[in-house]
Amino acid sequence: LIGVYTNRHGERWELQLKGSGKTPYSRNGDGRAVLRSSVREFLCSEAMHYLGIPTSRAASLVVSDDDVWRDQFYNGNIKKERGAIVLRLAKSWFRIGSLEILAHSGELDLQRRLLDFIIQEHFPSIPMNDSNRYLEFFSTVVSETANLIALWMSVGFAHGVCNTDNFSLLSITIDYGPFGFMDSYDPNFVPNTSDGERRYKIGNQANVGLFNLSKLLQALKPLLDPRQKKLASQILEGYGERYYIRFTELFKTKLGLLGENEDDNYLIAFLLKVSLLC
Repeated sequence: LIGVYTNRHGERWELQLKGSGKTPYSRNGDGRAVLRSSVREFLCSEAMHYLGIPTSRAASLVVSDDDVWRDQFYNGNIKKERGAIVLRLAKSWFRIGSLEILAHSGELDLQRRLLDFIIQEHFPSIPMNDSNRYLEFFSTVVSETANLIALWMSVGFAHGVCNTDNFSLLSITIDYGPFGFMDSYDPNFVPNTSDGERRYKIGNQANVGLFNLSKLLQALKPLLDPRQKKLASQILEGYGERYYIRFTELFKTKLGLLGENEDDNYLIAFLLKVSLLC
């Protein structure tokens, strides 16, 4: 993260470099990115934006002179590739993992400060003096995550690595890695060659979203009283219905279906099955 930029429209964007090398917060990797994956992220994040799907954006791509060694297919065949750096933008880069790691290490004061900052900066509809602000925050994230994954499914987008560190607290698409689009409907489609267990197959994205939200709730529980914990669990239970409703709305729009008909859901499922058989 290199800074925050406010444009002439008053919009606040956090600027981040991907592929610029190690930072004090780097883990075991080299912090570099190859040209191949950088071009893919640039193109896909812009495509997703113009498809109307909440996403980070790409501002620039610079080819570097660094040689980067990568095992593209995870088969032990390491090759030298050209490096690149993408300047990407988002309203915020905070993820579920940002709160999860603080709860795990018992840094509750810091977690509370961070959560209050996120709410104040990015959730203006939630009053900071509201004792239920963390509950309202969780409810919003649950609803918007369901909406985001339904939008992914509506265009056949598979993220590829749907862990808690790749799920935005603002419910936008971030961290484009081994993503892919289906050419034809296949619930078992996996764009990630390292995902041998098919954990992140496209047909499992909604379930993985629920799993990640349950991890968010687990991280928030130390900040909630018993009543709020019970209400938060009920909110999480409503995730599936929220996702199903939004998924149905999007596919009915694609098919030009108007009004409500008990056969609509059958028609959607039938057409998806026909696409699978084709």
